[in-house]
Amino acid sequence: MSFLHIIGFGLKVGHLLLMLCWWVVSVISMNWFISSEAMETKSGFVRDGAKMWLKLWDKISGNICKIYHHCYQYIGSKRVRKTWWRNLLITWIVFWILISFSVFWYMSSQAGEKRKETLASMCDERARMLQDQFNVSMNHIQAMSILISTFHHGKSPSAIDQRTFARYTERTAFERPLTSGVAYAVRVLHSEREQFEEQQGWTIKRMDTLEQNPVHEDEYNPEALEPSPIKEEYAPVIFAQDTISHVVSIDVLSGKEDRENVLRARASGKGVLTAPFRLLKSNRLGVILTFAVYKRELPSNATSNQRIEATDGYLGGVFDIESLVEKLLQQLASKQTILVNVYDTTNSSHPISMYGSNVSDDGLHHVSTLSFGDPFRKHEMVCRFKQKPPWPCLAITMSIGILVIAFLLGHIFHATVNRIAKVEDDCRKMMELKKRAEAADVAKSQFLATVSHEIRTPMTGVLGMLDMLMDTDLDVTQQEHVRTAQDSGKTLVSLINEVLDQAKIESGKLELEAVQFDLRTILDDVLSLFSGKSQEKVELAVFISDKVPKVLIGDPGRFRQIITNLMGNSIKFTEKGHIFVTVHLVEEVMESMEFETLSSSRNTLSGLPVADRLQSWARFRTSGQDGPHSAISSSLSDLVNVIVSVEDTGVGIPIEAQSRIFTPFMQVRPSISRTHGGTGIGLSISKCLVGLMNGEIGFASLPGIGCTFTFTAMFTNGCSTNSDHKNWQVSNQLNSASSEFQGMTALIVDSRVVRAKVSRYHVQRLGIHVEVAPNLSHAFSHVSSGNTVSNMVLIEQEAWDEDLDLSALFVNKLRNFDRGTPPKLFLLSNSISAIKNGFATTSDYTPTVIMKPLRASMLAAALQRAMGVGNKAYYCNGKLPDLSLHNLLLGRKILVVDDTNVNLRVAFGALKKYGADVVCADSGKRAISLLKPPHNFDACFMDIQMPEMDGFETTRRIRKMEQNINDRIQRGELPLDADRNVSYWHLPILAMTADVFQATHEECQRCGMDGYVSKPFEAEQLYREVSRFFHSPEDQNS
Repeated sequence: MSFLHIIGFGLKVGHLLLMLCWWVVSVISMNWFISSEAMETKSGFVRDGAKMWLKLWDKISGNICKIYHHCYQYIGSKRVRKTWWRNLLITWIVFWILISFSVFWYMSSQAGEKRKETLASMCDERARMLQDQFNVSMNHIQAMSILISTFHHGKSPSAIDQRTFARYTERTAFERPLTSGVAYAVRVLHSEREQFEEQQGWTIKRMDTLEQNPVHEDEYNPEALEPSPIKEEYAPVIFAQDTISHVVSIDVLSGKEDRENVLRARASGKGVLTAPFRLLKSNRLGVILTFAVYKRELPSNATSNQRIEATDGYLGGVFDIESLVEKLLQQLASKQTILVNVYDTTNSSHPISMYGSNVSDDGLHHVSTLSFGDPFRKHEMVCRFKQKPPWPCLAITMSIGILVIAFLLGHIFHATVNRIAKVEDDCRKMMELKKRAEAADVAKSQFLATVSHEIRTPMTGVLGMLDMLMDTDLDVTQQEHVRTAQDSGKTLVSLINEVLDQAKIESGKLELEAVQFDLRTILDDVLSLFSGKSQEKVELAVFISDKVPKVLIGDPGRFRQIITNLMGNSIKFTEKGHIFVTVHLVEEVMESMEFETLSSSRNTLSGLPVADRLQSWARFRTSGQDGPHSAISSSLSDLVNVIVSVEDTGVGIPIEAQSRIFTPFMQVRPSISRTHGGTGIGLSISKCLVGLMNGEIGFASLPGIGCTFTFTAMFTNGCSTNSDHKNWQVSNQLNSASSEFQGMTALIVDSRVVRAKVSRYHVQRLGIHVEVAPNLSHAFSHVSSGNTVSNMVLIEQEAWDEDLDLSALFVNKLRNFDRGTPPKLFLLSNSISAIKNGFATTSDYTPTVIMKPLRASMLAAALQRAMGVGNKAYYCNGKLPDLSLHNLLLGRKILVVDDTNVNLRVAFGALKKYGADVVCADSGKRAISLLKPPHNFDACFMDIQMPEMDGFETTRRIRKMEQNINDRIQRGELPLDADRNVSYWHLPILAMTADVFQATHEECQRCGMDGYVSKPFEAEQLYREVSRFFHSPEDQNS
């Protein structure tokens, strides 16, 4: 079992190390994703592909952790005995001690090798410099030998004397940096000696006695030297440099070293070096370099005898080795680092020291070979370090560091083994806490659903009763009080929804629907919502690009919520100017970025400067190219990536507050909530919703100028799918209105390009061809030209008030129009008060006023009334007429199930208003007894949360009861209902819910409900749901 214990411990240690590495990688990747998400208002959002990679990473890490956890639980939980652990620890320490010594030995040897290489490099450098300078001096001496042969022996009389030679050698001494002096000895035969001595005026002296008895420099006297003995030939010095002028008249053939040197030089024809010897007079160690001077040029293959016969004299250069080497070393900065010795190793058994000391404290040395041009003589330079080698500090530090790390790791492993049991206990506790946290999360969700229902239920009764109260006979004051109460109730419901949305966001329970919707209709509804709240000096407008599909698939409620939050903020902080909402495709915006940069900042809806939207658009430059397509199940061809901008000319956002603008419950300043109201969570919720729509949100703001919020959202193209036309009643009515204006032409008069573009967009939605004129003069020219027949002229209030005389003239010209029916005149105005003083026309041709903000439904109704076409009772503001619901519900028998008496009364009154026959039940059991087939009910509105039996369970039992009846009818056990001729029982059941949880909606579908409506009833939603089951008499007849 001991081996099993060791394996278990190894798995534990490996598990811990792997988890540590995995944790480090996870933290780095998570920090990268979190920092990218924190900078989303500056550089855009994290791409969806990165999010998917993060999910995949978490999944892989989770599986690996599970595998290691199983192995760990199987083997690693067994304890390792202390003796085995002690032996393992000792083995660990001994192993790392050996490793430490090995590292020390290796690094020390490397340091020694590096010291050898450094010494060799320095020694070779000095040898090379000494050799190069010696070669320079040797070449110059050889050149002087040619000069003497030419100007002394080659001319008669000679052009050189002692004075000339001395001056020349003195001036050219810098070219021979290593020579102490230069001298020339002429060859004299014994027969020529007497004549030579008379000619020179001195006697040829001998050298050998001076070599045997050297004298000090101060005691040297050349006159005291003995004459040279009688020989066959002599070599007296006749020319000498001033530094060695004492050698003049001395016979160099009488000296031992010089004689051998001279004889070798004239026989070989090359420079010849002497062995080191003490120089005359100075008594310093030196050598002499000798070149023979010939009478004529000799062939390269001349014999020794021919060279001897042709010899005229001998030129020698004296080298003071000690002083010259010392002078060379002085030129090097590292002179003090090493010791240099120069040896003559011609006799390898007895080398002659030419320079330096033989004492050294370090056995490490390097030998560099010297070549001075004489192959007979051999020289070497030996170099040593002056100081002892330093301690290998790096090797010592590294080895000690390895030991310390090894000991620390051993300590860590030891502590790890001792704490494994505690870690296991903590892990079990954490798992228990995790289960509790999950249970608390479920309880929180249930609490939110319950609180949502319980808070909204009484508000449903309040709002429902107020709505019923509005249908009674009230005076103006009472109606105003009821409207105020309704607005307060709706505000409270909106606040509750925001708080619940924030709670759902924090718990991760917020989900989106995927239904068909008309984006243009939604924005028209939002404009209708804010049209009464904006001030007279603030203009609201919406523009949607023609490239945006008419039908999209997504969550219209959440999209409306984002637009409402952004526009609501703009309404609060904008006192003059405009609030402008634009919708484009991302690809369209990216293509027009370069063009937009050329536009003026004042080329806006109201003419006031705005925060440049390009600053926020540019952050989404990559959205259209590599957006988060991978997270959407639809095909790429069906995806629609829209970009929405909400531009205002309000107070802007201070720079110091821009970083926290999306933080929940954070206000720009504490006084904001007191001045303008709000909780500070609208933008936080909008940011989350945009993220769920696979988009991103940002803003550009200039304090005192305004803000431009921009966000992107991903939808599916609904035009490519089969849609139920009954779900698009508003669009169908708008299409029918458009058909009434087909073929008409409208002329818009507006000096502002952006505002004219908005007006043109809304008019074109009705199928009218539109042309634009910048002022009234161009407008009249266009109308009177006759090229195009204009059926209507829409004039902007600003263009009308710019010149009232011109406006009156324009009206008179239209009144006297002689080219058929004059066009209808309309005035587009943002304020009623601005119109009262603006008319300067007669009563028979007063322009029809169309109030802004423009919406297609409102515009169609106004044009229908003025033009006399179509249905003049066309609904306004995109709301469905009550007549449609009345036609659907008239005579329908409907069961309403709710345990609250107030809610029953509200639902009863709301449905009764549309002509339905309503029956109420206060419990699920009562509903089951009433809906047992056969029955005469056409639909059932079921509350969800009821005591004893909730709406879900009630619906399940009703469906089970219907299924049993249907099975018996199919088997022939029961006859068909003779009155209703029903062969398959399935009563439409609609849930009445006060909460807004997606999970509630899903539960409605699972239990068999056919849909749901919110409390209190909303006409549009109620129509959308009941129209799926009921048909109006007109539809049935058609």
